[in-house]
Order: sequence, then structure tokens, then C-alpha cells
Amino acid sequence: MKKILASGLTLLLLTACGSEQTGTTQETKAPDQTEVKEDSQKPSESAQAEENQSETDVKPSKEVVQTQDYKINEANWSITPIGDANPKVVLLTIDDAPDRQALQMAKDLKALNAPAIFFVNGHFLDTPEEKETLKKIHDMGFMIGNHTYSHSSLRDLSPEEQKTEILSVSDLVESITGERPKFFRAPFGQNTDYSRQVAADEKMSLMNWTYGYDWEKQYQNKEAITDIMVNSPFLNNGANLLMHDRTWTSEALPDIVKGLRAKGYETLDPNRIKTIE
Repeated sequence: MKKILASGLTLLLLTACGSEQTGTTQETKAPDQTEVKEDSQKPSESAQAEENQSETDVKPSKEVVQTQDYKINEANWSITPIGDANPKVVLLTIDDAPDRQALQMAKDLKALNAPAIFFVNGHFLDTPEEKETLKKIHDMGFMIGNHTYSHSSLRDLSPEEQKTEILSVSDLVESITGERPKFFRAPFGQNTDYSRQVAADEKMSLMNWTYGYDWEKQYQNKEAITDIMVNSPFLNNGANLLMHDRTWTSEALPDIVKGLRAKGYETLDPNRIKTIE
């Protein structure tokens, strides 16, 4: 059984990441995935007024010094405890933000007191409105990670292009939130020797994932993605859960969190993960 799960995990990691081509501890490239876009609906004036009011009610979290009692296991990208910290935790991560659903996802997570990392792409931070969305997510207390500017495969870029892809996002995030990202997730999980060095120079820890499914056609609805995220055979202590800024994932997110907690898992605050000093 252990051999079956291990081979299954390798296969899963090799097919990961939404619009991303692949995600893998082996960092192997796979064919492009077609990203699904959905038309947004314009809210009524009364609904918009209510939305604006609810956003003004959100107050920035006070900065709290957290004990860094977990670390990233780069052998499988799980989160492992240091010392006697609770081993039964999961890490929630949201990639490709802030596209269309990130703010609502942040609000739903905030209501459940469920921390997460939002990994952002620079091409979703081109307008004042997009920058304001990211500021709101940050001010709700969520950690912001670097997912490169254009979500291009770093292996296809020159060293100078890789550097621009990474540093431009850190600069953008800092200009919006006042903080530079502490975590870097390469598109498709594909780092290069050069991108690893850039991340290290920037004092960003590398992060891939344990499992994720929301880019696969059969999981692009609320019920299916909820079920697989909660009942995946790869759910275990320290699982690093990959999700994306997608409509179906946003709709499922509260039930995913509740389902994980019903199984006894704590949703880990990423501030408790030891990063590069």
C-alpha cells in the first residue's frame, strides 16, 4: 500500500497546478492546461453599497510575533513541526491571485479564522483596482507570496528574464503592502538553479505543494472539488494544499476548511513556518 500511495503522489505532483502546466518535486514540464474564465456579473447598486460597507468594516490585523515552530520539508513540500508543535496541520495556499475570486476567498477564510498564503502574479496587479484588492487581502492578515509576473515557465527564460519575473513581483508587493514576500512558488513548480539563487538572495523560501485538483475538468464544480480536497488519499499531517483563484474553488472553500477541521486538522498560520533569515 505504501508503494502504491508513493507512486500515486509522484503522479499527482507531476500533473498539478491549474492554468499551470505541471507541479512537481521532480519539476517536469507537462502540456499546457486551458484556463477557464467566467463572466463576472455587475452587482446592483444596493448590493455594491453593501459590499463597499463590508470592506470598510475589515480592519487590518495587528502584527503579532509568531513562534516559528514549523519548517518546509523540501523532499515532499510538506510542513513539518519543530519540536513538540502540533503535527496534524494543513497549509492553505491560493495561486494566481488576485484574479476574480481572491477577495471573496479571503473574506470567507477570514470569517472562518483560517490563515492562508495568496501567491500573486504581477499581471493581476496592473491596475489601481487590482492593487487595492491585494491591499485589502493583506490588511485582512493574509500572507502574500511571489508567483512571478507573467506565470511563464522559468526554464524557457534567460537568467535576466527570470530575475525580472521574480523581482518585479516582490517590488510590486512591497509597494502595495509595505512587505516583501517571504515565499516563492515557481510556475508549474519548475525552478531553475538561477531562480533558486534569486529567491535565496531575496530571502524567500521555496514552496511547491502536496496536492491540488481544481484545474482538472472533473473537479471544476463545488461538490467535486470539496470532496477531493477533504478526502484525497494524499491528505496527511503537514499537507501543503494547492488551490487557485477560480469560481468553483471559491464556492467550495468554506466547506473545504470545515471538512478538514472535522477530520482534526489545524489550518496553519504561515507566519509559524521558519523562513530564510
